[in-house]
Amino acid sequence: MRELSAATESFLLAFPALFSIVNPIAAALIYADVTARLRHADRVRLAARIAAYSAVVLLSALWTGAYVLGFFGISLAALRIAGGLVVAVRAWDMLAAPERTEERKQDQASKAEGEPPGDIAFFPLTMPFTTGPGSISVAVALGANRPVGSPGGGWAEVAPFAAGLSLAALAVAGLVWLAYRSADALVGLLGQSRARILTRLAAFLMLCIGVQIVLSGVTEALRPLLAR
Repeated sequence: MRELSAATESFLLAFPALFSIVNPIAAALIYADVTARLRHADRVRLAARIAAYSAVVLLSALWTGAYVLGFFGISLAALRIAGGLVVAVRAWDMLAAPERTEERKQDQASKAEGEPPGDIAFFPLTMPFTTGPGSISVAVALGANRPVGSPGGGWAEVAPFAAGLSLAALAVAGLVWLAYRSADALVGLLGQSRARILTRLAAFLMLCIGVQIVLSGVTEALRPLLAR
């Protein structure tokens, strides 16, 4: 039961942050525009490939980014504080000026126009359009928030956290697939104004998560001092 609770907690931490930065619903509106020349069947197949690539990118960032940075002697507390600040800054940018984010995404996706579907699945429609530097930095920050195993716990303490984060990444990739393959329907249902409202709501959740990660890093850094 404790393991299930820990996995659920890590999922609820990671899913809103990853969903907010990837923002598959708003991205689907741009996807519909840049792939309008393709047949519906080609767009559906392309959406599946983008979702699969996105899952690989997010999972890789979650489970290798923090270890790579740690290899250079950066402490887990420092990773959490820096990562939380990155998440919070990204969220604030999305919250204050979603139009700027949309313009950047539009520029990234426009490189796909006129190219064969098979050539654009990874670049630019997965990276940097769907899971770009922002998504990768958020995933690294979330991975850095992993619990520190006690001497008697080891991997058993980290496994539920790993399962929750991995499930969150796969869920976001699944939503990318659903949103992109249903892009035309989303355009008709939402439009630009409603998509921006959803973006701001998601960004506020992401801002709260960034602050929470910073607090956990500060607590970890101060624990040895407070124990004296």
